[in-house]
Amino acid sequence: MHDEGGTSQQTSGKLFTRDFILGFLALFVFLAADRSLTPTLPIYFTRLGSNEGEVGVLIGICAAASLVSRFFVGGALLRYQARSIMMFGALLSAIAFLASVVLRPFWPFAMIRFLQGVALACIDTAAFASIVNVIPLAYRTRALGYVMLAPSLSLAIAAPLGVFVINRYSSNTYFLSCAALTFCALFLSSMVKDRETDTPNPKKAGSFHFSSLVNLKILKPAVVTFLELFVWGSVAAFFPLYAVQCGVTNPGHFFSAMGIVMIACRMFGGKIMDTCDKEKLIVTFLLTLTVMLIILSFSRTLLMFIIVGAVWGIGAAFFVPVAMAYALEYSGSSDGTAVGTIRAIFDLGLAVGPTVTGIIIPFTGYRIMFLFMAFICLVNVSHFHFYVRKRRPAAPAA
Repeated sequence: MHDEGGTSQQTSGKLFTRDFILGFLALFVFLAADRSLTPTLPIYFTRLGSNEGEVGVLIGICAAASLVSRFFVGGALLRYQARSIMMFGALLSAIAFLASVVLRPFWPFAMIRFLQGVALACIDTAAFASIVNVIPLAYRTRALGYVMLAPSLSLAIAAPLGVFVINRYSSNTYFLSCAALTFCALFLSSMVKDRETDTPNPKKAGSFHFSSLVNLKILKPAVVTFLELFVWGSVAAFFPLYAVQCGVTNPGHFFSAMGIVMIACRMFGGKIMDTCDKEKLIVTFLLTLTVMLIILSFSRTLLMFIIVGAVWGIGAAFFVPVAMAYALEYSGSSDGTAVGTIRAIFDLGLAVGPTVTGIIIPFTGYRIMFLFMAFICLVNVSHFHFYVRKRRPAAPAA
């Protein structure tokens, strides 16, 4: 028998390979530029004269473009190397940030947001698919948790830094800095070695099939993630404006608190994600999120915002990798199409949330909007318990 230290060392050896680390770094650097936009763009757009509806559309366009693109990226991963797709995404993002320096009106910037969505779909889907297919099944949830440290770290660091740069210097300095980060992601992506999966996929050599774009079996559990990200997309888009309205000068601290807690939970909670019941973790997070939204609706100080962000981060640290692993197990597949489909559902929530919320906020205000998001979370719990959990196949494929 191996002792605990030996088992831990063996697990680390199977997870932290050279390509895993390079892929993680490429994704992290790319997302540092992307996540810095979360609190920065709503403030930037309002300074240009955009209202809440336009802010919601401009933020939602990126997620919508990523949503549509992920289906095609998932199919492309059956035929092309993940490294090439990651490099293409990083290059496209760099071009989009450089264009942001000279393009200001609504519609030109909408095109930039579209390109950023396509770029995100490319590098994010390719990175996740390559990791899912080389990590042993027993460590998949833990590996996904570690990979998702990239968005957590980038959110914690880049969110407040982005607001600082655009406030202290200029929007041009900010966009050029983001372009430099995406060029670094391009370099790191080029160093990743591609690997073929052990099981050949007949779709690679065949003609076009709808199944090469969408995995229908994964849709039912993916609705749970869609609703959660509908809520998160709405909060992320409009919380900065609510915080400024409450007198908070840097809303990025809310995202930093969330990101720091998520990092800690994912670093030290890997065994929990591998061994605990995934269904219980999902329900626990959704209920926690409901409570936090109710508290957020009555909060007006930076301290309360930080507390809400930190508690939210605890749940999010476990929910996203667990929900993704659960959906892959439910569908019985982990190829590029399955990963592309589940990540596309993520983006659908992020796209629809801000767009719908931007329309209703002028009529409801921010506080009522947060309470409405709490109600959606309760609907999500009911959907998961009665429609997904109760009807799960008895023996899903590994």
